[in-house]
Amino acid sequence: MDTNLLLETYLRQLRLPAFLKHYAQFATDAARSNEDHVRFLLALAEQEVHQRQQNMLQQRLKMARFPVSKELADFDFSCLPSLNKAQVLDLARGEYIQKKQGLILLGNPGLGKTHLAIGLAAAACRQGRRVRFWTAAGLVNELILAQDEHRLHRFIASALKLDMIVLDELGFIPFSANGAQALFTFCSELYERVAMIITTNLKFADWVQVFGDERLTAALLDRLTHHAQIIELLGESYRFRQRMQAEKSE
Repeated sequence: MDTNLLLETYLRQLRLPAFLKHYAQFATDAARSNEDHVRFLLALAEQEVHQRQQNMLQQRLKMARFPVSKELADFDFSCLPSLNKAQVLDLARGEYIQKKQGLILLGNPGLGKTHLAIGLAAAACRQGRRVRFWTAAGLVNELILAQDEHRLHRFIASALKLDMIVLDELGFIPFSANGAQALFTFCSELYERVAMIITTNLKFADWVQVFGDERLTAALLDRLTHHAQIIELLGESYRFRQRMQAEKSE
């Protein structure tokens, strides 16, 4: 059998796609540069490791199910002078995830809460952490469906395997009594076991409008705010500013 064909067969069996893709070109470059075989193998190994890391990152980002791609580097901190940029960038290191703590981003619509949440969650994906994004309404719908199909325990058990959960837009839609109870059960099970980022447009005193039951709301807030960092975003809606700028330019 041809040497190259045999090598390629072995590389496929060993599941080394980067080796398979680059070995011929790397071999040519190594010969042209008069590099020894160790440097040649090192370059191939580095390429293989890099490609696997990229593949794993893309898989984690896909599994997170972010609605859009957002990065902290693209966030305009200058529009929110009261927001502590150093604190946000420190959060990106993920220490709170390791400690299984929470982060609550609170503020009016259009201030970038979802952008920050996704940016921090994407940073967690790059650190090798398992992340899942839900809107609050979407999660409640899934919880109710799982409950109706008698698989709520399995659903929660699956969530407990995650490192971080993003719960976006809590407060936009009030929940039914069944939905509020399901979300309370979910959050209670994950308390101090999975890190959570919550974005909300409601002050804590107004959460009862969403959950309906004062005792349930108080118990949920007690869990979610314990050990949590709370960041309030203050300023003018980003979308409103964009619209005003567009009107001025016309």
